Amino acid sequence: MSSAPYTYEPVGATRDDLAVCPPGFHHLYVRTRIGEGTGLFHRAAQALLTWEMHREMGVAMDTTADRAAPGVDVTVGLAGLIKAPCRVVWTADEPRRAGWAYGTLPGHPECGEEAFVVSRTGDGTVWLTVAAYSRPAKWYAHAAGPAARALQHAYARRCGKVLKRLCADEDES
Repeated sequence: MSSAPYTYEPVGATRDDLAVCPPGFHHLYVRTRIGEGTGLFHRAAQALLTWEMHREMGVAMDTTADRAAPGVDVTVGLAGLIKAPCRVVWTADEPRRAGWAYGTLPGHPECGEEAFVVSRTGDGTVWLTVAAYSRPAKWYAHAAGPAARALQHAYARRCGKVLKRLCADEDES
């Protein structure tokens, strides 16, 4: 675990409210239906908590642990060009909700927090929610403007597609 400070406030705000968006930040909220059933939920939670979903997407996850846990440092590598240092802020591993969020550290092109949460509703439907609040921290993120936010939304939608594919054998629907 590094001692680098987070580059934003409030740290951990996505834990209780995925719709949170502090003033001055851009909000992201993408929810994807993954399927149905307890087995699918457990498979999706495992893929999420062990970085499998991200790695399956081709995202380099250089991390200090095999599983998401508070305080674990993660450097996200995108296209071999961008290295984005983060730290896991919180995790959840509950009967109907599993996931984690990381917060940005110095050197990340954005500042803010991003959460990845799998939940199972009362009717057994399993959802992936990707939620974030962020703003540019590097000149190139600022210059990208709306294009950067569009890429963030596309990334969140792709998370849902990849997780759905990873869990296809477990779907009870």
